[in-house]
Amino acid sequence: MIHPHTCIRYIDDVIGYGVFATQFIPKGTIVYVKDDLEIDLSPEQYQSLPLTFRQTVDKYSFIDEKGHRIVSWDFAKYVNHCCNCNTMSTGYGFEIAIRDIHADEEITDEYGLFNMESEMFVDCKFEGCRKRIKATDIDTYYEQWDASVFEALQQMDQVEQQLWPLLDAETHQDLKSFLREPGNYRSVRKLKWEGALHKWNGKG
Repeated sequence: MIHPHTCIRYIDDVIGYGVFATQFIPKGTIVYVKDDLEIDLSPEQYQSLPLTFRQTVDKYSFIDEKGHRIVSWDFAKYVNHCCNCNTMSTGYGFEIAIRDIHADEEITDEYGLFNMESEMFVDCKFEGCRKRIKATDIDTYYEQWDASVFEALQQMDQVEQQLWPLLDAETHQDLKSFLREPGNYRSVRKLKWEGALHKWNGKG
C-alpha cells in the first residue's frame, strides 16, 4: 500500500504515469508497505499465466527475496525509478523516504533492489545516472544504499507513520530493536534473490 498523501499523474507518452506527493512527506516516513492485499505470484504461478498476463506482470511487479513477483493492488506499481531516488526499499518489507519529499514532487524508487531479471535502460536526467539497471547492482551499491536507509530509519520514530499499523508484529519488534540498538540493522541485501543473478548469467 502506498502512502495516503500521494496521487497518480500522467507524465508523458514515454514515461507514462508516476506517483506524486500531495503534501510534505518528511524523511523517515514509511511510504509503501507490502501488505496482505498485494498480488503475490510464485515462479510456478507466474509461468502458468498466459503470455499477455506475464507481460503485464513484468511491467508492474518487483521480485522479492523469495523470487515471487509482487504486483501492488493500488497505484504503488506506478512509482518510477530514479538513480537519485527519494524513497528506497528496506530489509524490513517496506519503503522509506530517504530525504524530505515536498508537495507535487514525484515519488521515485531504486529499481536496483527489485531483482531485475533483464537489463533495463534508464535516463534519469541526473548527473550520475547509471543508464542501466542490472541484477548485480545490489552487490555493487548495497553499502551506499544501506547508508541512506540506515539514516532514514533512525528518524522514523520522530515523524508520523500512517502505514505503521500495516506492518506485522515481527517487523514492529525488529524496528523497535533497531531503534534501541542500531547494530541490529537489517541490510537491504536481505532483499536479494539469488535466482535473479542466476538468470542474469544465462544459467537458467
